[in-house]
Amino acid sequence: MKALVKRYPRRGIWFEDVPMPEVGVNDVLIKVTKAAICGTDMHMYKWDEWSQKHCTPPYIQGHEFVGRVVEVGAGVRNISVGERVTAEGHIVCGHCRNCRRGMAHVCENSLSVGIFGKDGAFAEYVSIPESNIVKLRDEIPDDFAAIMDPFGNATHTALAFPLLGEDVLITGAGLIGTMAAGICRFAGAKNIVVLDINPLRLDIAKRMGATLTVNTAAGETLDSAMAQLGIKGFDVGLEMSGVPDVFNNMVEHMYKGANIAQLGILPSDTKVNWSDIIFNALTIKGITGRRMWETWYQMEQMLLGGFDLTPVITHRFPFERYQEAFDVMESGQCGKVLLEW
Repeated sequence: MKALVKRYPRRGIWFEDVPMPEVGVNDVLIKVTKAAICGTDMHMYKWDEWSQKHCTPPYIQGHEFVGRVVEVGAGVRNISVGERVTAEGHIVCGHCRNCRRGMAHVCENSLSVGIFGKDGAFAEYVSIPESNIVKLRDEIPDDFAAIMDPFGNATHTALAFPLLGEDVLITGAGLIGTMAAGICRFAGAKNIVVLDINPLRLDIAKRMGATLTVNTAAGETLDSAMAQLGIKGFDVGLEMSGVPDVFNNMVEHMYKGANIAQLGILPSDTKVNWSDIIFNALTIKGITGRRMWETWYQMEQMLLGGFDLTPVITHRFPFERYQEAFDVMESGQCGKVLLEW
């Protein structure tokens, strides 16, 4: 079969012929119809410091996808050939303390599809354990199903704290930040302000439901946005940028007693003003992945309730044109980029 392989420990990705994946006794073989390029895929494509630390080539990339089941292992009981599915990308052990107390998303022994320990879905076929399969309702279109993985990150982050009637600040208007703006609107937030430096992505945030956007590269400020809205600070912060100065800007503009959900990966040498955090009684909660399986139920219900992800998908390419797709992603002049067979 054809696949996009991280063949060598250097910048790039390679379109190759590779063997079909093995189908274990509890596995499901899926013919991939669409897959999406994640920010993590770009880290691996660039072969940056994070990738060098966590990934070991060769392996097939890709963990955001939708497809049809074409084969099931002898032990599979709840999935049938022909069903349309996607999957949770973290394969957990089920036995560690976190798995057994309902926190499988932070399993101490997890593998990650298309990142480490398990070949991914940038391929014609992918093999996934039955326990990770998510069946899809007919009402959820393929385009939306292909990005449920990052939609889950946005959902987990946005719903970390109550939103109804709250003033929300989102820093970072990448895919997850723009989807989070829509989730906040769907969940009843009062005002939603999104901060970034990319006009195209800020426009997507507006279309997803942001009340105001702040382009700091154009000289716009949070102080001006707060004055326009008539507020003294934000009740909930969703930090998606991973940029130290942006994080500290958020901290400075939170209301006393506010909550921050931190998804952006800050550098290890990030300096923060701890006095602002302590004396303003701020709560900061680290977010990783999706809660298994609560977040998936929340995603499904939002999509069935009319939540529209259309604005975040800006480009589609056939898999053979993968280089164009990665170039567009690297340029930053895009929302979500889909690859299609």
